[in-house]
Amino acid sequence: VQLQASGGGTVQSGDSLRLACAPVDRTLRNGLGWFRQAPGKEREFVAAIRWSGLYTYYDDSVKGRFTISRDNAKKTVYLQMNSLKPEDTAVYYCAAHRGILSTVRDSTSYDYWGQGTLVTVSS
Repeated sequence: VQLQASGGGTVQSGDSLRLACAPVDRTLRNGLGWFRQAPGKEREFVAAIRWSGLYTYYDDSVKGRFTISRDNAKKTVYLQMNSLKPEDTAVYYCAAHRGILSTVRDSTSYDYWGQGTLVTVSS
């Protein structure tokens, strides 16, 4: 499986973007997560969705601004990003979660990483 992340771009502070990750079949591992990596920083967890119960998880830095969702018909997982801030600037990656629930924020429990899409937020 080769996941493809798309939807990045350059926006201004306060704007919105919607990232997409495909193809995501409902049998692909246990769920899907979004991570991001800013220049000179470690890759960090952003959000995840688990297929069982469609539970969602967010990092505190994006809670209330970002929403992760799945469209089965389009085999796509979306990350709706609202009220973007300059500190959201990063390359965003999607990946399949193969671990148990307690590892949902741990990048080492993910595989099938997509190539990343760049999000730049200017102030």
